Amino acid sequence: MRYVNLAGAQVPTIGQGTWYMGDDPGNQRAEVAALQQGIELGMTLVDTAEMYAEGGAEKVVGKAIAGRRDKVFLVSKVYPHNASRRGVPEACERSLKRLGTDCIDLYLLHWRGQYPLEETVEAFERLIEQGKIRRWGVSNFDLDDLHELNNPACATNQVLYNPAERGIEFDLLPWSQAQHMPTMAYCPLAQAGRLLHNPVLAQIGERHGATPAQVSLAWVTRQEGVIAIPKAVSPAHVQQNAAAADLVLSEQDLQEIDRAFAPPTRKQRLAMV
Repeated sequence: MRYVNLAGAQVPTIGQGTWYMGDDPGNQRAEVAALQQGIELGMTLVDTAEMYAEGGAEKVVGKAIAGRRDKVFLVSKVYPHNASRRGVPEACERSLKRLGTDCIDLYLLHWRGQYPLEETVEAFERLIEQGKIRRWGVSNFDLDDLHELNNPACATNQVLYNPAERGIEFDLLPWSQAQHMPTMAYCPLAQAGRLLHNPVLAQIGERHGATPAQVSLAWVTRQEGVIAIPKAVSPAHVQQNAAAADLVLSEQDLQEIDRAFAPPTRKQRLAMV
């Protein structure tokens, strides 16, 4: 497993996402087992949010990390409508309870809302002082949002990034790399795993004895300071995601992906799902 420095912490380049976990109680056992398997395989960064299943995903994560908390870099996110001076600490307390822990390693603003950024940051900093969180960051911020934020304490920006959604490569990703601020890539296989059936990724995968998903993950994490957070529930997919960290794509591979998914030549509106 390769690692990225995130605000003084070494985190794996491939972690685990939990979007859509917690929706169906009948899947909880498999979801918990998948997260635990991933942790044992080195995917120790686990990303969740109060939005996912309205706290249900955090409960799944809480069960998965019980007895393993010291191995895990825990990320959660606050709703924009809770991002006020009063709402942030209340939301954080609810998340901590669902997660079964007394501290979140990285707490993100899920996307911009009605409250001034200064107010949200002030609440984040107070949580750090109280030992409730260790670091804070943002999600779904474009470059102009980061310029407005203008705060070096921001640990990361979590955004949509995969071969089919490359808009951040034009300006947002290079700027973040210049600031030594890691980028967390959500939906690295595209929403609903659409890239799993892409013929170009499949052909490249055949040359490496890998799956299209592994090719996509290797492509996303080829960039300096980029962390991918795919979701997986089946044991085979968890294993494949972890193994993707060791896959190195050739120049030919990268050129073929560029032909199939053209890199941006102009500024694009930040893609979100």
